[in-house]
Amino acid sequence: MTQHTDVVVVGGGQAGLAAGYHLRRQGLDFVILDAGTAPGGSWQHMWDSLHLFSPAEHSSLPGRLMPAQPGETYPDARHVVDYLTDYEKRYDLPVQHGTPVQAVRRDGERLLVEADSGTWRTQAVISATGTWSRPFLPTVPGRSVFAGRQLHTVNYRSPADFAGQRVIVVGGGNSGAQIAADLTLDGRAEVTWVTQRPPRFLPDDIDGRALFDVATARRRALDAGRDDTGGVASLGDIVAVPPVRAARGAGRLQARPMFTQLTTDGVRWADGSGIGADVVIWCTGFRPALPHLAPLDLRGPRGRIPTDGTHALGEPRLHLLGYGDWTGPASATLIGVGRTARDAVREVVGLFT
Repeated sequence: MTQHTDVVVVGGGQAGLAAGYHLRRQGLDFVILDAGTAPGGSWQHMWDSLHLFSPAEHSSLPGRLMPAQPGETYPDARHVVDYLTDYEKRYDLPVQHGTPVQAVRRDGERLLVEADSGTWRTQAVISATGTWSRPFLPTVPGRSVFAGRQLHTVNYRSPADFAGQRVIVVGGGNSGAQIAADLTLDGRAEVTWVTQRPPRFLPDDIDGRALFDVATARRRALDAGRDDTGGVASLGDIVAVPPVRAARGAGRLQARPMFTQLTTDGVRWADGSGIGADVVIWCTGFRPALPHLAPLDLRGPRGRIPTDGTHALGEPRLHLLGYGDWTGPASATLIGVGRTARDAVREVVGLFT
């Protein structure tokens, strides 16, 4: 049976909820289809010690400030899940959890969204599936012969899982630095942190508030035809959150260069030196989770769907929301996605006029 609605939002995390807020305000009929079985998006799956970069009031979706977490300047992931759960209920957003979307197809003047719950015929689709379900693992010689465990950021939970083990953390971004700090401060594992290039820490006073302002300023400059300011990348790669500062100050966050290969029992560098390892944790990023859009055949030469703002150039009835700066300044953040969601919904409303 095919159901009909004005807009289908694919993904019920922070980006999908922000889109739902603005769709509700515009009076459109819509549904949010979410693969997750519970509210909270990817925040449900973060590691135990993870905290936001910004205070609660600067980490909010449109319409509802995140309440402060007692005893915490920077809220933890569980607090974010509670906030998103409340947000979904407060605005009575029509989220269908446990409903993965398999495909989006053209159907004349409409789009067909094929989900586990059935098929939806709609005027517009907002894809807000994020990246968490598509962890990226680099091609490194020896990965298939390493006899120890290989995990990704998505699999990491707590230092207790690695007590007494030799752990190599790979990655020079926030996840790599935070997980390396978590493990070294705990002290129960023998930790080696490796990065592709020397770590670049942002100034200690920079947090999510400043990063959002910098990302927004870069987008405005580009849109106005001015020189690229470099954005957040010009400042550094790693936000110096308190645990990272503590580990760095204690001399426990010293990065080694990237190894050239894995062996059966460890890693080896170009000079022939090596160390043993029981576990490798790949903190090597993610890719946009977009397999449901494959039937639309929109990918460009580099695999990315070309967009103007959030709408796909090859399919103006499709908007991509929350995947990073290419779909809006800081749109992969709680504070950043609201503005982009508002603009995307305004364009969607234009399809009905």
